[in-house]
Amino acid sequence: MPGWRASRGGGNGATSVDHIPSTRTVRLGRVQPQAPGYRTVFCNDRDANALAKHKGNSVSTTKYDVLTFLPKGLFEQFRRVANLYFLMISILSCTPISPVSPITNVLPLTLVLLVSLIKEAWEDWKRFQNDLAINNTMVEVLQDKRWVFTPWKKLQVGDLVKVNQDGFFPADLLFLSSTNPDGICYIETANLDGETNLKIRKAFEKTWDYVTPENASEFKGEVQCEQPNNSLYTFTGNLIISKQTLPVSPNQLLLRGCSLRNTEFIVGAVIFTGHETKVMMNSMKIPSKRSTLEKKLDKLILILFSVLVSMCLLGAIGSGIFINNKYYYLHFDTAESQFDPDNRFVVAILTFFTLVTLYSPIIPISLYVSVEMIKFIQSTQFINNDLHMYHVESNTPASARTSNLNEELGQVEYIFSDKTGTLTRNLMEFFKCSIAGEIYGTGISEIAIGTAQRSGVNLEAHKEPASVKEKGFNFDDPRLMRGSWRSEPNPEACKEFFRCLAICHTVLPEGEETPEKIRYQAASPDEAALVTAAKHFGFFFCKRTPTTIYVRESHVEKMGKVQDVPYEILNVLEFNSTRKRQSVVCRYPDGRLTLYCKGADTVIYERLADGNNDLKKVSREHLEQFGAAGLRTLCLAYRNLSSDVYDNWNEKYIQAKSSLRDREKKLDEVAELIEKELILIGCTAIEDKLQEGVPECIETLSRAGIKIWVLTGDKMETAINIAYACKLINNSMKQFIISSETDAIREVEDRGDQIELARYMKECVRNDLQRCYEEARQFLTSTTRTKLALIIDGKCLMYALDPNLRVMLLNLSLNCSAVVCCRVSPLQKAQVTNLVRKGANRITLSIGDGANDVSMIQAAHVGVGISGQEGMQAVMASDFAIAQFRFLSELLLVHGRWSYHRICKVVTYFFYKNLTFTLTQFWFTFRTGFSGQRFYDDWFQSLFNVIFTALPVIVIGLFDKDVSAALSKKYPELYREGIRNAFFKWRVVATWAFFALYQSLILHYFIVASSDSAMNSAGKMFGLWDVSTMAFTVVVVTVNLRLLMMCNTITRWHYISVGGSILLWFIFIFIYSGVILPKDQENIYFVIYVLMSTLYFYLTLILVPVTALFVDFLYLGVQRWFFPYDYQIVQEIHRNEADNARIGLLEIGNDHLSQDDARRFAIMQLPGEKSGHTGFAFDSPGYESFFASQAGVFAPQKAWDVARRASMRNRAKPTPR
Repeated sequence: MPGWRASRGGGNGATSVDHIPSTRTVRLGRVQPQAPGYRTVFCNDRDANALAKHKGNSVSTTKYDVLTFLPKGLFEQFRRVANLYFLMISILSCTPISPVSPITNVLPLTLVLLVSLIKEAWEDWKRFQNDLAINNTMVEVLQDKRWVFTPWKKLQVGDLVKVNQDGFFPADLLFLSSTNPDGICYIETANLDGETNLKIRKAFEKTWDYVTPENASEFKGEVQCEQPNNSLYTFTGNLIISKQTLPVSPNQLLLRGCSLRNTEFIVGAVIFTGHETKVMMNSMKIPSKRSTLEKKLDKLILILFSVLVSMCLLGAIGSGIFINNKYYYLHFDTAESQFDPDNRFVVAILTFFTLVTLYSPIIPISLYVSVEMIKFIQSTQFINNDLHMYHVESNTPASARTSNLNEELGQVEYIFSDKTGTLTRNLMEFFKCSIAGEIYGTGISEIAIGTAQRSGVNLEAHKEPASVKEKGFNFDDPRLMRGSWRSEPNPEACKEFFRCLAICHTVLPEGEETPEKIRYQAASPDEAALVTAAKHFGFFFCKRTPTTIYVRESHVEKMGKVQDVPYEILNVLEFNSTRKRQSVVCRYPDGRLTLYCKGADTVIYERLADGNNDLKKVSREHLEQFGAAGLRTLCLAYRNLSSDVYDNWNEKYIQAKSSLRDREKKLDEVAELIEKELILIGCTAIEDKLQEGVPECIETLSRAGIKIWVLTGDKMETAINIAYACKLINNSMKQFIISSETDAIREVEDRGDQIELARYMKECVRNDLQRCYEEARQFLTSTTRTKLALIIDGKCLMYALDPNLRVMLLNLSLNCSAVVCCRVSPLQKAQVTNLVRKGANRITLSIGDGANDVSMIQAAHVGVGISGQEGMQAVMASDFAIAQFRFLSELLLVHGRWSYHRICKVVTYFFYKNLTFTLTQFWFTFRTGFSGQRFYDDWFQSLFNVIFTALPVIVIGLFDKDVSAALSKKYPELYREGIRNAFFKWRVVATWAFFALYQSLILHYFIVASSDSAMNSAGKMFGLWDVSTMAFTVVVVTVNLRLLMMCNTITRWHYISVGGSILLWFIFIFIYSGVILPKDQENIYFVIYVLMSTLYFYLTLILVPVTALFVDFLYLGVQRWFFPYDYQIVQEIHRNEADNARIGLLEIGNDHLSQDDARRFAIMQLPGEKSGHTGFAFDSPGYESFFASQAGVFAPQKAWDVARRASMRNRAKPTPR
């Protein structure tokens, strides 16, 4: 809304420049080293393995056992400082100096601890039951030449086990044999990484025969392997059998938790058991996170404790001064040290502790219980059940995996996002390619259309033909289809290109060996798209064995001819994030040896043979063109090998593969020896389309004052264009680009001196950061208020994160509306997140979908996982999980903002009501000579927070709503109030403290003063317990009515909770006053009946709360009239509008009803509800909207006017629809 930025402060439009002192130290994360050493396992020999004392296979995920539950459970509870405080108060209340009964403090603490321990015990019992079921699962183990069913928990290292189809592996197994004749099996790793595509594992040929129990019993082998670790994708070891050493790789390892598919059964040897299995070593807990508001609440508790100490100190000093022999008529009991006028210092000390127990309710024990309950319901009932965050296509709802961070969602200022699978769909489609310097493919990508629109050119996407395209293939160019490539200028290059696509991969085929019915199981959607493309070009990958790939080639020798060609796969040099390439060495049927390689352009170009510079130059231009269109590119190359060269290299490869130490490093070094002198074939371009609604979501979040950073491994040009397409960057922004791809840096690189290169790049990055920051200061202080964007690549970022440059990078990036980091590693993602979180102390959110995003997700204040195509590791490490990036606006702007508002109100109201209650006791102390005489009965004090004021605060924490969800998204600027922490500033706390002070004075002195002349029906003056009961009644009524004044929405549940709480007080006091208690507790007997028999009671009950709340009423009116919050402005604008944005219809089985009739019918089936308005807010929905949201029905909200327009009685009220 116009003028908001100027009037409210903050946001992108602010002219202030964020600056972090250069002397500040920012610590980032680091990689932990692995433990050295190796273990020896004797297969099928329990006696030999017993000496090593390996761990058993029984697992336990419980936190406690029978002996440790009570001490450990109590330790966990008393780790909270507040609980320690309550324990101290309970202990003091049990001493003679306490003026209150021990039950006053002991009972609430006991209840809270009991509830918490029962909750812990229940959760641990469920874990125990789950462990019990898993540990007692049966598996067949080889014993005395036969398979014997044995529980998992009794397995030992070295045992031979048989696992049947669809069964789970009970431990980490060395794969020995299977029923498949080629010694392979198929496994599903969904329990490890969420990937449902099948993976192939291959046993050693020497162990293929160990299928029957008779043969298996003869197997005696020795395994030397690495120590247990949590690396799921690596394994180093050797199998020594018949005096021959065979290198064991992850291809021979079957991990616990995986399941067997498409194989009748396998036989394996147990390597790691129980908690030493890789899956158990990966089952680390997500780092414990506490919200910023909760941390500030700790500070507020400390302030309250300081106030408590000050009040007690003042009372102790007053007691020491007041105690005097001149007040002889008080009959001091000198036998008690607390009342000995001759020892005033001891009197003051004892009085101090007496008053501590007396004023202890100033810190309410029920606050934590109430807040936890509210957060839990917010998570499980509101976030998890929101249909607007439900993804129909994947049947995936939103999931709050923790309830600790609900309000943190309403204060996020920085979002760190992955690109692939997060902003994009991660559904790869083969789109274009370049072969021998010629571009093929006629389509126009979404990013290219967006890029053209920025330049004022209107492009239309190529319309799809009527035929349905296969998933993963969106290519259209008649020059390559149906054998037409034979007529191209360079058909041999086309042939090599297609063979590289069909051979260089690790894809598994499933189903019938026909192009129409076959299904490909690939480790990544990119690989599946490339193999699918090869099929459409006439090179159909149809079958795989452990040593051979079968390709059905069409039109190779002549048009129309189809033949199945077997290619023997000799070696596979697998892809990893360091190598950024994959190679296979294959043997043609005619004996020709060829290495096919595909990978990132940077690594392929470094390994190309000299010459053919024109093709390299043209292909690089094509790569840049594809990148500018937002396409993912790979380069394809090959090398023909002679037998001598291959044999020499293969010996080194086998040695490296057999190494127990640094195997991966040695394999990479050996791969370098053969992956050189490559011949470039061409490059592929795969489109990964943007997710639905991403540009609109990013634009909305930007308007909300949230700054978005994209951290991706893509090339800079690709990342920039996707940022444009997402509306993260636009032409009106000033862009700062810090890149390592400059002529000066390339010149230094060509010299080959790495030390000089590092020094030069660091200096360049320093200069670029300094230059950009100075320019940024000029732009931010100018009248144009130009938004800024920073683009930096991974190499420069590595130097920018240096301790000497880190603060300079932070100062620049904090003043940018958008930041794009390209070519970054997973560690760099986490470091950048930590940089802003720790260095700038801003609230951060990280969102990603892959395993490479886990460190970034865990580093942020709030981690959000996308349940996408790359498994579930990001989701398992996250705090919240959603299916699409666009749901982030609903999660933050609606649920996050509401949760922040509600929790702020709950905490400040708790602070207010307990301070008010305690101060009335404090003022009474001045009338008792600071003796520590209690004003209220013990049970009054015990039940004030637990019963008489408990329910209304939970209702406001669950159902209060300032504006509707639709308006929250229509006016995302409202979110800025959370970023500024507008509702939990110390100024807000001070305001509540002032009203607590004022109301406590009114409540106490009005009642005490009026009671001096008041008499009961018998003509007697009111005594202490008459006055205190009257005061407590007024306190209960006042604080409950004050809660209604702070509500934006009043529903039946507000009336029930507030009215019910007041009614419970009267029911309690009627019963309590009517029961004859022991002598030391008979003070309240018949008090309420005496009070209610007088006119004084009713006048006081009406006039005192009105007087106490009148100033609050004036303050709220003045604040709303002259200093409105942003949401109050929106309420004014839309006060007469119904919320028609959230519509969902129930199925009612009548197709003849109109949409409006259907809605009315559906709402009729819901519980009826009417709502009123406080007079200080708008858009108060009837509570039927809550039931409707649960049932999938939209119930329109009723708009009501404000109190200051109440005089306009002739205006027709909007009719509920």
